[in-house]
Amino acid sequence: MISHKSAWMDEELEIFSGSVAKFFEREAIPHNERWNREGKIDREFWNKAGDAGLLCVTIPAEYGGAGGDFRHEAVIVQQEQWLHFSGWGNGVHSGICAPYILAYGTEEQKKRWLPKLATGEMVAAIAMTEPGTGSDLQSVRATARRDGDHYVINGQKTFITNGQHADLIITVCKTGDIGGGAKNVSLVVVEAAQAPGFRRGRNLDKIGLHAQDTSELFYDDVRVPVENLLGGEEGRGFYQLMQQLPRERLIIALGAVAGMEAAVAETARYVKERKAFGKALLDFQNTQFVLADCKAEAVVARSFIDDYVVRLMKGELSPEEGAIAKLWACETQCKVVDKCLQLFGGYGYMMEYPIARMYADARVQRIYGGTSEIMRLLIARTL
Repeated sequence: MISHKSAWMDEELEIFSGSVAKFFEREAIPHNERWNREGKIDREFWNKAGDAGLLCVTIPAEYGGAGGDFRHEAVIVQQEQWLHFSGWGNGVHSGICAPYILAYGTEEQKKRWLPKLATGEMVAAIAMTEPGTGSDLQSVRATARRDGDHYVINGQKTFITNGQHADLIITVCKTGDIGGGAKNVSLVVVEAAQAPGFRRGRNLDKIGLHAQDTSELFYDDVRVPVENLLGGEEGRGFYQLMQQLPRERLIIALGAVAGMEAAVAETARYVKERKAFGKALLDFQNTQFVLADCKAEAVVARSFIDDYVVRLMKGELSPEEGAIAKLWACETQCKVVDKCLQLFGGYGYMMEYPIARMYADARVQRIYGGTSEIMRLLIARTL
């Protein structure tokens, strides 16, 4: 599937990649169509993934994780794309939420939550976006007011990945004046089963990622113990969010690269088999040139993002570089998939063909994790 072996891959990771692929082929792919129709993955799949060691792979063994590193997370993200299994919210669960708890949680919080996330007993979500607040996290209006030994949370969140399944929701809210900007942002963890007043809204009907439950969440006087403040100190939330963003954006960029590779491979297979005017589509120079451009862009993307994976592993990836990775990879993914779809003609517009789903799924890449416009602003600040 890939044109060259990534510099960060080794023999152990190759074996792991093969086991991930076998797990998805056995436990996910046979159900993928049904999950897309139903709008969510079976809850039991999370438990099976936990049993297989695919949850919280970067979390140390002492907290129930697999003790791996970012490369193991990258392998899982890539296999999802290569196998057209795009609806699983593990990138949020294992790639974002678990690292937040590991990096900022107290020892008690880590021991309390991480083992349950690693087994799939709990599914995690992070609630940032609100109906009136997207990329501008300083302006969130959800509040967590201190009342004795509890916080009382009020507010609304939307577009929340894993929203229907989530048992543990890291909630971005203000623990001080709403107008206080970044200094009053805190992360408070809500355990759904112990939070009267917390409720889930509808499972949102999206253009793509149909198997991924994406929901509205409502907080009406939800009482949460003060011990659920992530890190135990108010006003640290914005800093915590910003520190993790380069990693999060690199995860999205890796998915974009693997998505390009999958689109090129799927299209190459199709144009070799499909005939027009008595010969295979691949025999036409236009087809060759279009696919040559797409493959070149995918190879460049792979080399570029692989270099950033190495930099992240060394602790050298900057917020600017995370923004560059996400901007370029996601914009390029959408262009490549669009070109590939065109070569399918009318069949490319049919959802029964994987390329159509790839096209629909890819569009959100330029939006979540920070829009392309926000990435450009972040990059422009460094000029």
